[in-house]
Amino acid sequence: MAQPPQGVQTVTRALELLERIADNGEPVTVSALATISGLPLPTVHRLLKTLVALGYVRQLPSRRYALGPQLIRLGESAGRALGAAAHPFLAELVESTGETANLAMREADKVVYVAQVPSRHSMRMFTEIGRRVLPHCTGVGKALLSQLSDDEVKAVVQRTGLQALTDRTITDLDALLADLELIRARGWAEDNGEQEIGVRCLAVPVLGTGIAAALSVSGPEARITPESGDRIGPVLIKVAGEFADSINAGED
Repeated sequence: MAQPPQGVQTVTRALELLERIADNGEPVTVSALATISGLPLPTVHRLLKTLVALGYVRQLPSRRYALGPQLIRLGESAGRALGAAAHPFLAELVESTGETANLAMREADKVVYVAQVPSRHSMRMFTEIGRRVLPHCTGVGKALLSQLSDDEVKAVVQRTGLQALTDRTITDLDALLADLELIRARGWAEDNGEQEIGVRCLAVPVLGTGIAAALSVSGPEARITPESGDRIGPVLIKVAGEFADSINAGED
């Protein structure tokens, strides 16, 4: 395969380093980045120096590297743009299910809500846009974890733990892995009061876009029952597919 022009290759390598730092979940050394990226140590050092100067990476007193503040602005802008694009699809979910619809994205080891269309019911769920939650106890989080390998999930859990937010929260790694396997087979994830008692959520990943995003609907247990998945799950899968197609069409 022909090698890309030098400028393109440099951009690709710089972005790869940013992704490796993000995937690591904690500050990382130059030598560790060279190992996990497969790039020569001098190349990694040169790219990091440029990224630090631009604010996309920061060097800590320990001489380890972490993502820089400049990425916050880019991430927030990207989240707003994706949220605006998702709005008609969230509205379609509200129309079809009657419940509040959400869009969330994976951000390092957590999940951040970036868009929402509320239910028309007087009693409805509300999640603050920009709120960050742990993935093991939320529908959107488990939908996103289901797209990772078991080894990647174990690495995330090692960094975040499995904190119990309610008496229904999954706090055992094997139980979480089994739940994720069920999600992969079934196509949708469930949060049965695992983050907040009395609230149930169904969620699906947005597949085939290269974006770690998930759509969900949430509501009180009185309306979203354990049997609701058979009705709402296929609707979520259908709308997530439509949303993915719209994203990919916009890239053509």
